[in-house]
Amino acid sequence: MVTLAAPDEPRAVPRLRPLRIVYVHQYYTNLAMGGGTRSFELARRLVAQGHEVHVLTTRTEARRRSLRWRRTVEAGVQVHWFDVPYDNSMSYRRRIKAFAEFAATATARAISLDPDLVFATSTPLTVAVPGVVAARVRRVPFVFEVRDLWPEVPIALGALRGRPSRRLAFALARWAYRNAQAVVALSPGMAAGVAAHGVGPERIAVVPNACDVSLFQVDAAAVRAFRDARPWLQDRKLVVYAGTLGLANRVEYLVDVAAEVARRDPEVRFLVLGRGKEHDHVAARARAAGVLDTSLFMTGFVAKSEMPVVLGAATIATSLFAPNPALHDNSANKFFDALAAGRPVAINYGGWHADLLRESGAGLVLDPENVPASAAALVAAIDDAAWLRQAGAAARALAADRFDRDVLFEVFSGVLTGAADSDRRAGR
Repeated sequence: MVTLAAPDEPRAVPRLRPLRIVYVHQYYTNLAMGGGTRSFELARRLVAQGHEVHVLTTRTEARRRSLRWRRTVEAGVQVHWFDVPYDNSMSYRRRIKAFAEFAATATARAISLDPDLVFATSTPLTVAVPGVVAARVRRVPFVFEVRDLWPEVPIALGALRGRPSRRLAFALARWAYRNAQAVVALSPGMAAGVAAHGVGPERIAVVPNACDVSLFQVDAAAVRAFRDARPWLQDRKLVVYAGTLGLANRVEYLVDVAAEVARRDPEVRFLVLGRGKEHDHVAARARAAGVLDTSLFMTGFVAKSEMPVVLGAATIATSLFAPNPALHDNSANKFFDALAAGRPVAINYGGWHADLLRESGAGLVLDPENVPASAAALVAAIDDAAWLRQAGAAARALAADRFDRDVLFEVFSGVLTGAADSDRRAGR
């Protein structure tokens, strides 16, 4: 059994009734892994409140499906791992198979843990199966979290084309919502989408992704070392994208912007961190544009624990999505990490993030269809030292005042304990 130490201890708020919580998240990550750590941060805070938390998840880098679970303890959270190979580059059919495999194995595991409450976070939507079934068998409340609207987003992106698959997906979504004592949505738009399925507002809580402000306070010497270790960077201005390179992200847009920026200011550098189905396509486009390894550099995912130094070295951070209104309601971790680091954010989509940036002055909203205009706006921002200071301060203020992890956790914790208390009062 492997034990992972916690970072700074979260505030402990004792509860009168500790719960055994089964937390179903197929793609859980901790600070040593690449990707968002929302579940890790929420789960360890639940433990600090006195609850017993069991996370059910997968080891996606495994080469084949395993026949048994492996357990680790991370900051007091008991994490149960099952090997189900998965990669963003897989075909949709293979990805659906991975979803189904985990749903089946996690159902039996969740039941065996005899929980007081079951919490499941999507995507994928199929995590609702172990959540609902285990809650029904054990006669305990089920709380469902919506990280992306399924099946609305896959349909908009063309992943679900057939009428039977769409009908099945909508039926699964309605079944999950109907059986949930409460639903947590990661953005106001997602909450509206849940409500459109007939869920009353009293059962919906908006708890967006959050900012770990203390984690992103980095030593200037570490940032200097990061820059000095990269001869192509040194003291040059840096634009960073850190996240998945999938169809939904359309990172090729940043390649086109980088090529245009190189003509305007050849000293600006771009760093793309991440993997995904479109990685090779993005690299080929950058090579064809003549910017790969000259002004634009690509590498794989870095651990969340390394991101503070990366963003500390950034002049501007980015969050990117394909020009599809269905993606405007996202709650991307990269957006909130940039705020926590006090870095201006450049995005290329509308919705609530765009509204936040325009209202606060914490970044730029670029035109997804007009690369020359976007490049011009980016260069103008990078060359404006006063704007960079003001936008960075606005980003840091948003992180502290509106998206602090500890504050949002209290809302989240209230949803879970409220569901448990309501269930107890109902006599179940």
